[in-house]
Amino acid sequence: MADSEGATITRTFTASREAVFDAWVIPQHFAAWFGGSGVVVPLDTVELDVRVGGSWKATMVIGNGIPDINWEGEYVEIDRPSRLVLTLSDRPLDRELVTVVLTEVDGGTEMVFTQTGGHLSLEEYLRVAEGWGTFFDAMTELLATP
Repeated sequence: MADSEGATITRTFTASREAVFDAWVIPQHFAAWFGGSGVVVPLDTVELDVRVGGSWKATMVIGNGIPDINWEGEYVEIDRPSRLVLTLSDRPLDRELVTVVLTEVDGGTEMVFTQTGGHLSLEEYLRVAEGWGTFFDAMTELLATP
């Protein structure tokens, strides 16, 4: 779902809240899903200083002549394993706010993901929702691997 203020995605994973939370905060796990299956995030580009006020960064290597995307942000709130809030940007002045809420449900964990900030058009937020959907498909695969 997307509107002119942001995008929201709800996804249920057959994994514990701790495992889903770890997918966001352990560099090897983050590199495995961030960007989706068609993008490479080299582990040596991932830096996650997981503490309130700590920074994070990662580079997506898309290939096919498309320039790399350098993502960065800051951790705003950390409440393991139920909530993670961070900023996100590939442009220094336009930081979006990402909120991840994890709730235990029968058979796994429901994740409600929101990206807000109002820096993008409705069409861009629709593409954001589609992009994160592919990222979360890759997260589903990661979490299914023992």
